[in-house]
Amino acid sequence: MADYRTIKAEPLTNAIRAIVKAGGSSDREADLVATNLVEANLKGHDSHGVGMIPRYVQSVTTGGLAVNQHVKIVLDTGPLLTLDGLTGYGQVIGHEAMELAAERAKRNGVCLVGLSNSHHIGRIGHWAEQCIDHGLVSIHFVNVISRPIVAPWGGSDARHGTNPFCVGIPRRGKHPIVLDFATSRIAQGKTRVAHNKGVELEPGTIIDNEGKPTVHPRYTVIPPYGAILPFGEHKGSGLALVCEILGGALSGGQVVKGPSDGKYNVLNGMLSIVIDPDKLGTGENLAREVESFVAWHTGSSPGPGVDKVKIAGEPERETKKKRLAEGIPVDPTTWQDILEAGKKFGLDQTAIEKIAS
Repeated sequence: MADYRTIKAEPLTNAIRAIVKAGGSSDREADLVATNLVEANLKGHDSHGVGMIPRYVQSVTTGGLAVNQHVKIVLDTGPLLTLDGLTGYGQVIGHEAMELAAERAKRNGVCLVGLSNSHHIGRIGHWAEQCIDHGLVSIHFVNVISRPIVAPWGGSDARHGTNPFCVGIPRRGKHPIVLDFATSRIAQGKTRVAHNKGVELEPGTIIDNEGKPTVHPRYTVIPPYGAILPFGEHKGSGLALVCEILGGALSGGQVVKGPSDGKYNVLNGMLSIVIDPDKLGTGENLAREVESFVAWHTGSSPGPGVDKVKIAGEPERETKKKRLAEGIPVDPTTWQDILEAGKKFGLDQTAIEKIAS
């Protein structure tokens, strides 16, 4: 970690906020983007953190990401909501979409939300946590319109994105359950992080441009491209297929139909089911039974090399506590890329360094 710089959350947020604002975003948009990205870093998901800023900046400068957009309501029947993200910052579009969904779920008991055409929507657990703050259960299926990066099970080249799946379940007076994972072996951003660090990936994670196993992350970052493998063999690949169709097609958006169209952007579609347990008449039952099962689940004796059995979301909370205290590690390549991105928006390196320090 000697080559890393460690930056506290607040100054890092301020630096990212300044870069986004320099690109023409309003104060609110810059704040939503910066806090979302830094929160991903705090929770240990550096793949969805501040390292995304260079890609966002390039998307803005090439027209693939539109600043200061707001979610457009295409259809609203109360329990059914169809939304268009208008290629706006996903941190804004996602936030607005979940606020609309939460209001309708609390009124009607449930809201089924189809969101299409949002620029990179980031860590999906963020949106489950937003629903949890309203006391709501949520389920999310997401697809990715960009350069295909994941091979189907049994395939030899990339055919779709990392297609995340997420579920959020609130608990009364206790930390919630947040299940959030890519349907690929690892998130694409994690291969970028590994490439920037100069480290190899675990065997069985990716294949090269000839469909052969490799441990070199460059095959997902620079041409010639290979592909990430699905998690769980045919099971993860099947879930990715479902996420593509539900998140991309049923949401009212697109599915991957071939190679990238050359635009420098990442578009997400997301189908979300948001449920109010109290309106369902099962709120008390849920609260009681969740605690019963969590106690039983975590009561298993830890296996070799494991300190304790955890619930989904617990590792992220532990990492956040540590990084709030110690700071967020940023590798030198990623930091230099962030500085270069700021320069494209007219901020010189010294200005960003001063804010971050």
